[in-house]
Amino acid sequence: MSEWVTVARVGQFAPGEWQAVDVDGAHLAVFNLDGEYFAIEDVCTHDGGQLTGGLVEGDQVICPRHGARFCIRTGAALCAPAYEPTASFPVRIEDGEVQVRDNRWD
Repeated sequence: MSEWVTVARVGQFAPGEWQAVDVDGAHLAVFNLDGEYFAIEDVCTHDGGQLTGGLVEGDQVICPRHGARFCIRTGAALCAPAYEPTASFPVRIEDGEVQVRDNRWD
């Protein structure tokens, strides 16, 4: 089981913004949604491109390449051309730090 990894301080990026991070070799996007933090794999399951850089609308990120939408809260693919979800990762706040854990091997 992987350990929790600090990826940012609370408030380091504003609501609606994201930060790209590497956790145990996984490329993740950590999003601040109105002070609540979520982490998904920074990959569009349609073609493997990065999701970061795409427009954030509410709790969705839009792939900048072909417009697929993913739920930031769950990683679910919401529209074509992506049909498979991207991985989501547990996030917690500990002593003012945003921490993520790679749960792919649990």
